[in-house]
Amino acid sequence: MNLSPFLKLKRWQWWLLVAINIFFLIAGQAAAVLLGRFYYDQGGNSKWMATLVQTAGFPILCIPLFLLRPSEEASTSSTSPSIKTLALLYFVLGAVVGGDNLLYSVGLLYLSASTYSLICATQLAFNAVFSYFLNSQKFTALILNSVVILSLSAALIAVNDDSEGPSGVSKGKFLLGFLCTLGASALYSLLLSLMQLSFQKVLKKETFSVVLEMQIYTSLVASCVSTVGLFASGEWKSLHREMEDFDSGRVSYVLTLVWTAVTWQLCAVGVVGLIFIVSSLFSNVISTLSLAVTPLAALVVFHDKMNGVKIIAMLLALYGFSSYIYQSYLDDIKARRSHTDVQESHDNSSC
Repeated sequence: MNLSPFLKLKRWQWWLLVAINIFFLIAGQAAAVLLGRFYYDQGGNSKWMATLVQTAGFPILCIPLFLLRPSEEASTSSTSPSIKTLALLYFVLGAVVGGDNLLYSVGLLYLSASTYSLICATQLAFNAVFSYFLNSQKFTALILNSVVILSLSAALIAVNDDSEGPSGVSKGKFLLGFLCTLGASALYSLLLSLMQLSFQKVLKKETFSVVLEMQIYTSLVASCVSTVGLFASGEWKSLHREMEDFDSGRVSYVLTLVWTAVTWQLCAVGVVGLIFIVSSLFSNVISTLSLAVTPLAALVVFHDKMNGVKIIAMLLALYGFSSYIYQSYLDDIKARRSHTDVQESHDNSSC
């Protein structure tokens, strides 16, 4: 785990910071997925609009960035990369985010919220591979167990004959939704590893403001990509009629899009925060936990079908999450013990 910037914190302070980011991720992602499904169920049909709202709420992050920057700049001595380097980094990551969000939007259009969420759990297996090659993530028995169990959880959904999409969705479109969601999960996992690599090799700052900057600028690029797609596809022409025909009314249409944008940003802060504080693999595990919990909310809100296979898949996902959390706890103890030994050795040599 990437604990070095936070070893000065007491253990309970570090875990509190982790817990806050976990809450942002789980609450934000679960609410965003449900709102996205609600948008489609009520008559929304624009894939590019659904893609745009996933990043369009980034301006609200400027408020905490403005509040954090003055105090953090004073304590930051690291050399910032050039403007050209930062622009290239944020453009590439933002373009990847935009493409990934489009795949997720297509997947959610053709899948139920519960099926969509459980398929997304495969992102952990992809991230384990990318983290191994890009972030030097070590594999232990517990991590491998977590990856295998969570992958098995999602695989059960793929082979479940009773898995179904929303009403009126053909088998072909269901397969398209499955493949898009699977591809989005792989691309998202690559994105997390690239973000962690960027923090370590390019940005090299030990402040939370860099987390917000990463999210703001990549979301800006992704929003521009989505806006271009919205106009290039011609979907913008049908937005007024879509709002008028929205089953819950025009006000509900606007509020759905606004709160979807807000909750995705809440989720994004948790994702990037956990990458910065711990690791990309840990962030993905927590995201997977949220995806395992979301079907319960979908069962209540949308009355999604929860058969025995889905229940088993969800229980497996929770078990896989617990396995990784325990490994994180062991790594935390080991890292702090090593830090204490180095500090004591330094003190003895000074005497």
